[in-house]
Amino acid sequence: MEKENVFYATGKRKSAIARTWLTPGKGEILVNDRPVDEYFKVGSAKTKATQALALTNTLESFDIKVRVLGGGIIGQAGAIRHGITKALLLFNPDFRQILKRAGFVTRDSRVKERKKYGQKGARARFQFSKR
Repeated sequence: MEKENVFYATGKRKSAIARTWLTPGKGEILVNDRPVDEYFKVGSAKTKATQALALTNTLESFDIKVRVLGGGIIGQAGAIRHGITKALLLFNPDFRQILKRAGFVTRDSRVKERKKYGQKGARARFQFSKR
């Protein structure tokens, strides 16, 4: 979805969902109304969230507003990266080849497997006792 130089996309990873808005600006990134450095205490999560911008050399070209909910820190960072990637593709479809090669375009569909009845977990069984 595009509206007067505002590029919107939704990114997902595990159970985290990130709604991202890209507007031309000076590189300010807000996650849930907080600066990205304040929101992500773990450096690797911040790096993961901004990888798509670094790869396309647009880190200082956009102001980004993100609303993220669900999941953990790394899952949210992955969802933000996916959302930013999709929004960048709306801005410039020529980025697709670079981002696709890095593996950012495809949604990581791995999610937790459900627990089965009669078992301890998804695959773990209860301990067998012969006597």
